[in-house]
Amino acid sequence: MAANAPPMTATDSLSQAVKANIIHNQEYLLQGSVLDSAVEVLLHRLRGLCDNVDAGPETFDDQEVCFILRDPNQQALPSMLRVRKALDARDMPYQLRYIGQADGEKNRPTVLRSVLDIACSGMLFEFLNELGCRIEYEYSVKGYMFRKGRMKITVAKVFKIPQSSMAPEPISQSYLVELSVLAPTGQDAIGEDMRAFADQLRPLVQLDKIDYKRLSHMAGQ
Repeated sequence: MAANAPPMTATDSLSQAVKANIIHNQEYLLQGSVLDSAVEVLLHRLRGLCDNVDAGPETFDDQEVCFILRDPNQQALPSMLRVRKALDARDMPYQLRYIGQADGEKNRPTVLRSVLDIACSGMLFEFLNELGCRIEYEYSVKGYMFRKGRMKITVAKVFKIPQSSMAPEPISQSYLVELSVLAPTGQDAIGEDMRAFADQLRPLVQLDKIDYKRLSHMAGQ
């Protein structure tokens, strides 16, 4: 770099990293659910298919708060930001995640959406409030995480946030199952690998693309 060249900003560094395809800013995703009565059978199947079967799956117990940032001029769609905190590892940093709009390509085997994950300090909530973000909803999620190569599989129970000292209340009698991969732009072959793995979990769980636009339309009716 020339001696008189302006210093590189954080934005410049991020732009160069994205262009070089070294940032995992795309998420390939399939989702489904399994009833409480069948979850042990699914966990047994995953232990046989996934890596590190001797050690068993990782467990997690997290709280997630979803913020929304609206355009004051109403010219753009609201931005959704998610903050996740590990309840079983209090010393871990907060995880801030931005999730973009899902790709509308019908022939794609999985949902594809842009994401950015950032580890943050405990002042994150104050920062988001100053930006004008407002809390939409929050919940806790507890379950198991498996790995198969670069694929991540989570089987999790979602709970309502309890009031005062009340016990957490599950929102349904089923577990949410997610199969996902984070990757740089342009690695669409991942979707075929995920679909092949999802086929091995049938008929215990049906992992599919979720049409978020249709769900949003139904919620607005």
